[in-house]
Amino acid sequence: MVRRIDTLTGDLFALLPRAAEQAPGSQNYCAEVAHLVSEALASAGVDRIEVAARMTRLCGRDVSKDMLYGYTAESRDAYNLPFYLAPVLEAACQTHVLTHWLAEKRGGQLLVGKAALDAEIGKLERARDEAGKRIRQLKHVMGELE
Repeated sequence: MVRRIDTLTGDLFALLPRAAEQAPGSQNYCAEVAHLVSEALASAGVDRIEVAARMTRLCGRDVSKDMLYGYTAESRDAYNLPFYLAPVLEAACQTHVLTHWLAEKRGGQLLVGKAALDAEIGKLERARDEAGKRIRQLKHVMGELE
């Protein structure tokens, strides 16, 4: 049998989430985080003063618009968004951009809302199908024993 290289079928494993490379120095995400914070603020639909006020109310600590400007400045890599403020920023901006990014970097995928429910339904349907298959196998074995 002659084997040929299939150039038309894509890589089946390309869609699998993979964790980021773990080489020394490969995970300096300062500029990337600054860009994501900027993206979250842009998607908020309100100005930075309002986002800062929302964040202050949510976390009980003062967050100023100047702090938000600092968090978005790629040149100020020592002034990145603190991790404890990531969910606060997302709540204030009504986004999941940072959580999606973090899940992707760690080799995962975030499902929110309807997508999460669809995934749970699919999981339960697979379990049901596997249970049905196992029940049929057991009934077949029982029939052979009689």
